[in-house]
Amino acid sequence: MSEEFDRTYWEERYRGHAAVGGRRPNPQLVAEAGDLPPGTALDAGCGEGADAVWLASRGWRVTAVDIAATALARAREHAESLGADLASRIDWVEADLTSWTPAEERFDLVSTHYVHLAASREALFGRLAASVAPGGTLLIVGHHPSDPHTTHSHGPSPAVHFTAEEVAAGLDPGLWDIAVAEARSRSATAPDGHEMTMHDAVVRARRRPWPTEVTPLR
Repeated sequence: MSEEFDRTYWEERYRGHAAVGGRRPNPQLVAEAGDLPPGTALDAGCGEGADAVWLASRGWRVTAVDIAATALARAREHAESLGADLASRIDWVEADLTSWTPAEERFDLVSTHYVHLAASREALFGRLAASVAPGGTLLIVGHHPSDPHTTHSHGPSPAVHFTAEEVAAGLDPGLWDIAVAEARSRSATAPDGHEMTMHDAVVRARRRPWPTEVTPLR
């Protein structure tokens, strides 16, 4: 297994930087999940919990998973500062997404943003897709290969960069309806404070509900 994105890497990253991800939810989550009715959600690679907190504030019951204990401690502290009612709607789970397997057909929304893996990205996305309940939504967002900022940092790494078309092609067309599969730009603030444009790959898909049983005419 590559050590580039292992537990030690992420612990050192979070310990060395306060509020790495800030307190704002990812904009693609807001855009794609803002109109969904609340239910159960899985936030895979939750970091410091901004997405999980945003979902919980909208009535979702969230399972938030990350490999870094430091990130989860900050996330839990932030959620608790917003009140016991919100904090009670989030379950924080310390786990390595390269091997952790969520329950199948469990969640109404499964969301993962900019996850960097030390193992197969396709295997993770397959496990996440399997955890979406019939009628539920899968949202996968990552760094597009055309993004100059992340390409400069990591090189054109398949662990970091992918296209929406690559992800969509891995979903069984008999089970999924693809609602969004596109490259999309967003504004972000660099650590030194200047504004920059990032390029994301965004996939939102709906798992088809189980067929309705038809009662035969008598």
